Amino acid sequence: MKLGAYDFLRKPIGMESVKLVVERAIERKSLVDENRYLHKQLEDTFSFSRIIGKSKKMRDLYALLRKIAPTKTTVLIQGESGTGKEVVAKTIHYSSPRKNKRFIAINCGGVPETLLESELFGHTKGAFTGADRTKQGLFEAAEGGTIFLDEINTAPLSTQVKLLRVIEESAFIPVGAIKEITVDVRIMASSNIDLNKELSSGTFRKDLFYRLNVVRIFLPALRERREDIPLLADHFLQKFCREQKKTVRGFTPEVVEWFLRHDWPGNVRELENAIEHAVTLCSDDIIQVGDLPTSITSPTPEAGLSAIKFPFKKAKETFEKEYIVDILKANGGNVAKSARMAQIARQNLHEKIKRYGINAKEYASA
Repeated sequence: MKLGAYDFLRKPIGMESVKLVVERAIERKSLVDENRYLHKQLEDTFSFSRIIGKSKKMRDLYALLRKIAPTKTTVLIQGESGTGKEVVAKTIHYSSPRKNKRFIAINCGGVPETLLESELFGHTKGAFTGADRTKQGLFEAAEGGTIFLDEINTAPLSTQVKLLRVIEESAFIPVGAIKEITVDVRIMASSNIDLNKELSSGTFRKDLFYRLNVVRIFLPALRERREDIPLLADHFLQKFCREQKKTVRGFTPEVVEWFLRHDWPGNVRELENAIEHAVTLCSDDIIQVGDLPTSITSPTPEAGLSAIKFPFKKAKETFEKEYIVDILKANGGNVAKSARMAQIARQNLHEKIKRYGINAKEYASA
């Protein structure tokens, strides 16, 4: 058995015994194979190639992630809601030496303050009213792997003290216990607000912030990397076509224009939901403006007010210039591709670029 045998048979060997051992071995092999397959699927799902974008901000992000993934360094991920903070955390985990251990995520804001400490560190039987059994905490469950603390800014100060100790000592005491538990866990945390403001108000501990802020990652809002929108839209289109077993080959130029003009307050998550909505409603082989959610195609009151501040000619020129810049960004500065997307002659687009003093090379992909 020590040399790697799965089981053994005692003499005299009966056929029923052989059959039982073989069946158990086949079942175990099947489970091992399935586990390897599922883990490979997870690695592929959260590989660097699945973080989509060609903008400079995203290229810089890839470079940073590749540097920190092999380490045990604590990471703080900041960005607006919907920018993909958990996706980035999972990508780091599944690209690290810890990839064969568990990745556990918890939304600190989604757990009542009175229960968060128990969820993270566990509790003993009778530790508080309703604790009818001993419960293992998430830190202990993540042994050897990674724990991701989403919305860390919502954690109460009492829990922040314990988190600080785990980071500093790799140890904690479950609620109601007296014995300390040591763990080997990589900690990543995220916040969708500026933690510096929380420090000023006293709702977030400075010592914990400094411990978490060893490496800080800022995820850009989607409106700050509009050139990535067509890539993301195409990715989500393929995803939902597979899920819904539909054949949709793309978007009309008008749809792309709406995508590039929209501010995306919900960021990548909002774009993903919009594409799912469009694929669901699409009855043709190409997505039309009418397939989009009205939240995308209805101009905001602010947009309307800003437009009427200018005379018609000035408003038209402003729109045209911004549109040309957006479409050049979307096509990496390629004028020919931009002209095809805009459905105008390339010479016409060149003239407009010259008229508005736009430098197409600024938007060229590196």
